[in-house]
Amino acid sequence: MNNTQYELIIIGGGPAGVAAGVYAARKRIKTLLLTYSFESQSVVSEKIENWIGTVAISGADFAKNMEAHLRAYAGESVEIKTGDKVKTLRKIEGGFEVEMEKGEKFTTKTALITSGSVRRKLDAKGADIYEHKGLTYCATCDGPLYDGQDVLVIGGGNAAFETTAQLAAYCKSVTIINRGDTFRADPVTVEKVLSKPNVTAIKNAISLEVKGDKFVNGFVYKDATTNEEKNLDVTGIFVEIGLLANTEYAAGIVDRNPVGQIIVNPRTQESSTKGIWSAGDCTDGLYHQNNIAAGDAVKALEDIYNYLHTK
Repeated sequence: MNNTQYELIIIGGGPAGVAAGVYAARKRIKTLLLTYSFESQSVVSEKIENWIGTVAISGADFAKNMEAHLRAYAGESVEIKTGDKVKTLRKIEGGFEVEMEKGEKFTTKTALITSGSVRRKLDAKGADIYEHKGLTYCATCDGPLYDGQDVLVIGGGNAAFETTAQLAAYCKSVTIINRGDTFRADPVTVEKVLSKPNVTAIKNAISLEVKGDKFVNGFVYKDATTNEEKNLDVTGIFVEIGLLANTEYAAGIVDRNPVGQIIVNPRTQESSTKGIWSAGDCTDGLYHQNNIAAGDAVKALEDIYNYLHTK
């Protein structure tokens, strides 16, 4: 076991973790940042156009810039360990212990969980082949590339309808399909989005196949009520069927919702356990974006500093 007791351990190296690390360095908090890599969900995006202060950047360069920014300011305050994943986070006397999959253990007074989430993948033939070739899991990142085109949204929750509303503003047509016969989204949202003239909804649609050549050019689904297979001519497919938070290692120590997201106080980002905060896509926050993740992490860091030094 590493005998050093840190004031803070940050788990995760995406925008939230990096933002927290930079602020921890500036505040001279003795910190250990643990991440397998600095590649967040955005690493797959060809072009990110909504990271404030940067007109456009690829996902790969975004990850490199994140790491470079943190290392430039880390100094003696922030230690960085990569290439391993957290196995367990547990409560001990005087703070917390983090155990890694490769066996290393670290102790800390406080912890900030920023380990993000993964999107549920579409279970359909060809979905893996055409990912990033017309099939995407991020409308905010890639939606504007489909200006004037016919696109498809798969999902029935609020995220799917918010994506549909966004795409309807510049796409020729948007079709939203749902596996069940009722949408999970708020009724008022459903009504408002479906009232748009270029939006069509299809229920009881079982996804079968993503079709294409070099890029997506169609989608096949089965009508669950008639068992008839049907085709849609679309050039873009946006999948919004949910997220799974990367928080299994924290099960039992903090309160989580049914999809594993850590329940936080939105004013401070503190979890149900004193001394543990969380920020970014692994929380139950209403919206999840790179800018929001970074901002929430800064908010958490301010509260952590006060917890360590003024309370």
